[in-house]
Amino acid sequence: MGTTTPPRTLAEALRARGDDSLAGLLRARPDLLNPVPNDITQLATRAGTRASVVRALEHLDRFALQTAEALAVAPDPAPYETLLSLLTGDGLDDGEQHDDAGAAITAALPGALATLREQALVWGEDDRLRLVRTARELLAPSPQHPSPTGLGPTVAEATAGMSPGRLQEILTATGLPATHDPVSAVASLSALFTDRTRMAELLDSAPVEALSVLDRLVWGPPYGEVTPNPTPPVKWLRDRGLLLPVSTRTVVLPREAALHLRAGRAHRVPEPVPPALAAVAERDPQAVDRAAAGQAFTALATVEELLKLWNGGGPTILRAGGLSVRELKRTATALDVPEPIAAFWVELAYGAGLLASDGETDERYAPTPASDEWLDLPAADRWTHLATAWLAATRTPGLVGGQDAKGRALSALGPELDRSAAPDVRRRVLALFAGLPPGTAPDPETLLRRLRWERPLRGGPAPAAPAAPSPGGTTSGGGAEGTDLRSRLALWTLNEAELLGITGRGALSAQARALLEEGEKAAAAFLAPLLPEPLDHVLLQADLTAVAPGPLERPLADMLSVLADVESKGGATVYRFTPGSVRRALDAGRAATDLHAFLAAHSRTPVPQPLSYLIDDVARRHGHLRIGAASAYVRCDDEAVLNEILADRRSTGLRLRRLAPTVLASQSDPGPLLEALRDMGYAPAAESADGDVLITRAGARRTPPRTPPVPVPEGPPVPDDTLLGAAVRAIRAGDTAATVARKETPDSPSSPGPSGALPRTTPAETLATVQAAAMTGASVWIGYVNADGAASQRVIAPVRVEGGFVTAYDHTADEIRTYPLHRITGVAELAEEA
Repeated sequence: MGTTTPPRTLAEALRARGDDSLAGLLRARPDLLNPVPNDITQLATRAGTRASVVRALEHLDRFALQTAEALAVAPDPAPYETLLSLLTGDGLDDGEQHDDAGAAITAALPGALATLREQALVWGEDDRLRLVRTARELLAPSPQHPSPTGLGPTVAEATAGMSPGRLQEILTATGLPATHDPVSAVASLSALFTDRTRMAELLDSAPVEALSVLDRLVWGPPYGEVTPNPTPPVKWLRDRGLLLPVSTRTVVLPREAALHLRAGRAHRVPEPVPPALAAVAERDPQAVDRAAAGQAFTALATVEELLKLWNGGGPTILRAGGLSVRELKRTATALDVPEPIAAFWVELAYGAGLLASDGETDERYAPTPASDEWLDLPAADRWTHLATAWLAATRTPGLVGGQDAKGRALSALGPELDRSAAPDVRRRVLALFAGLPPGTAPDPETLLRRLRWERPLRGGPAPAAPAAPSPGGTTSGGGAEGTDLRSRLALWTLNEAELLGITGRGALSAQARALLEEGEKAAAAFLAPLLPEPLDHVLLQADLTAVAPGPLERPLADMLSVLADVESKGGATVYRFTPGSVRRALDAGRAATDLHAFLAAHSRTPVPQPLSYLIDDVARRHGHLRIGAASAYVRCDDEAVLNEILADRRSTGLRLRRLAPTVLASQSDPGPLLEALRDMGYAPAAESADGDVLITRAGARRTPPRTPPVPVPEGPPVPDDTLLGAAVRAIRAGDTAATVARKETPDSPSSPGPSGALPRTTPAETLATVQAAAMTGASVWIGYVNADGAASQRVIAPVRVEGGFVTAYDHTADEIRTYPLHRITGVAELAEEA
């Protein structure tokens, strides 16, 4: 075998990879699979497009990105030693770079380089490393897009277009020999700036103020503004080429000079090692699990209360979508939580598919049919359902109350709350939690630093030095760090995880760890023993209250919520019985005897006499008045009661008039009339057109079946192994079809590659060549046009030719296929068997 020729292009480098390496590339950059490239050349072309390279750069950790940035300012190609020197410096620095940091960089660089190679951002052997052209353009410095390293253009780039006379003046000022060749002049100036000894001598002769100007520009941005009449220090630097003009008012510090001042380093602070997570506290893991379980129980109770609150039809939907500020405040008051927390619970229930729009003309939010199924699940399973929905949701309730790019307010359940990065941030935060020993609560600040190291480009730009005037009339540019969405998502994740019971006392719970590693069943098994058992009893008290010392069984809780009002919540829930609450139970069809029996069966204490009197008193008066539609009428066998109502000033607005001794008519509707008489202290009952008492049960409004909102993906999904294997086989086969050598004939010249024309032969020549290949078992190259008119080229091994069809093994598709002969544009023999 001959010696291996170094790859000359990215396509050649990819072609030399093994199948596992190609599959790794497609797994790391799944956008390259849509659609599956026809061959290696198309894969390489797609891997170099701007959108794909930007996405790949965004997935790099900080040191891998710093390695790519160093290659962007290095010569192209660059040997490994040059790259290492740009990261570690030349050892003649000012003390900022230490030996241990250099050792860490040396140890981490091969891994970072392997990552860049795997993602096809870097190719070539160690002696000729090349950064793909698009990445170099994105990371290289320019006046419009300063380099992340803070370096400016090279001397050659900065002096392009400079007059030879001006170059001669710079050479003379620096003591270099004069030359009339601009190329030689630029080379001499570059050699001076890269020579440590001569450059040190030049800077030793500089005024102190000039060195101060350089100090402001050395770590970037390297551009500064100059006045029409610069001060002597700035003029001294400009005359010697240490500041080169970019425009009439802008100068730049050339890259070679900046690297000398930086002791050869491309970055001020290379970060080869991820920041360590600091622990705020070490807690008892069992205490953490119990605290998280308690919060999980609270989360379930809050979501259940929200569903009950909106059971009969929730708030109306704004025209632009979402909840109004008033409705969110009303919901927060009912749940007894702050408005941002209420927004979280509303969004969680919506994301879990428990709430949705009812789709009616007067559109409202209401529970979905799936909410009834969810309520029937065991408590642990209900929690895993909520936690799983939260992990995958792209909805970000932390944005509620803010403004969008157009200055419009962002509302809960509104259409502008999706952020595709949210699921990735949540899982990364919890993965960092999971990497710590059980019971360890990490410091949020160190956690944010770790996240920024793992995804620096997504975390926003690195903070730059503020703009400041420099001596002599130059100003170093700069800018404040932009809003860091991923950091805010991380902080929201910490708060939401604690609310949901994913974490307890700041540490990851065992049930959440099981959910992340093993799935919902394992998490439910961990959580179930930690949740309190539902109780079947309450404690009735003489002050018309009932105390529930823990969670109640669902039938008991549902009945008690109708018969009494919740007075306070906490470890024990206090219910209060009032005439209105008892009347509510009677309106729901319960008789007084039913209520007495219910309380006696579920109370661990004797039923207090005041409560029995209250029930009997309300029941005695319940239904004594009857309300119907006339618009509405009031009838009562006791004329004195009707006289009392007519004499009451509060009934004036009802516009009542007597139709008969026992009947009053009103122009109000039955509903408002019923409520008004109740407010006046009476206990009327509604009746139907047949005169029967209407039983009003708690309304249960449900939306049509609704699927939970689909999370907005941040990028293409990661392909599975089956898809990767099929894609690699297709790309290999397509590459064979595109690169295999073909015989050339005067009548049908072959095409050198996929960009060439399809082979053209007559039908008779096509049939003869395919039949001969079927007899000899040879492979041929064909051009084919499918039923949609899409043309392609393939390498096939014909097996049978009959009836106007050719059956062959298609190397491109890696399967047996049948092709109509009339769709084959032409055929060419291969020069040799591949």
